Amino acid sequence: MKKIFILSMACVALALSGCAAIQTGISKRNLDVQTKSSATIFLNPVPNYQKTVYVQIKNTSDKKSFDVKPGLVASLRSKGYKVIYNLRKAHYLLQANILRVGKTSPSAAEKMFKGGFGAGIAGAGVGVAAGAIAGGGTAMLAGGLVGAAVGTIADSLVKDVTYAVVTDVQVSERVTGSVRQSSISTLHQGTSGKIVNTSSGRVHWQRYQTRILSTAEKVNLKFPEAKPKLQAGLIDAISGIF
Repeated sequence: MKKIFILSMACVALALSGCAAIQTGISKRNLDVQTKSSATIFLNPVPNYQKTVYVQIKNTSDKKSFDVKPGLVASLRSKGYKVIYNLRKAHYLLQANILRVGKTSPSAAEKMFKGGFGAGIAGAGVGVAAGAIAGGGTAMLAGGLVGAAVGTIADSLVKDVTYAVVTDVQVSERVTGSVRQSSISTLHQGTSGKIVNTSSGRVHWQRYQTRILSTAEKVNLKFPEAKPKLQAGLIDAISGIF
């Protein structure tokens, strides 16, 4: 009876995990790329002679090959802006830092978008749930373990994969007068102390900041397939500010 029960639980788990795998394969078969900003930046219209931009792009992630500067420069030029390399002559200063590029979960991507990062762990819950249907004892545990193994195999064949790119963007616009700027930074000393530094002064830039999240999702997605779409989405989002 125990063997029959374990076999039954394995069949139940196989059916459940198989249905889930098929559903995931169907619903996520097409590449879904999305890009959004944490805040909207509105720039006032300027005459053509002021459409000059100094572009500074940094990549502090571990994927240095993820380069958007050439495409971003081309997109800005197509909008009528002149990309120059003399900051003193630029009306706009565009700065971006690509913070993270990699595989993640949708919920973790949202947390990164909001400033934090959390990795969700998906366990073999299907098998344990199936084993719990028939009651307690060794048979329940065995059924749960068998179901977990079956669920793990199914998950390894069909995976809903998400890649995310998190980028901080700052746009500075040169102003005729001056803008008072204040900054506060906190330096932690060990586990209990901290030092707070404050500074203020006048600058000739009006600054705007936003965070951009770009995600690509598909079954069994590989980074080489996601990369060009993520780059294009980020380029469109940044150049769309202008």
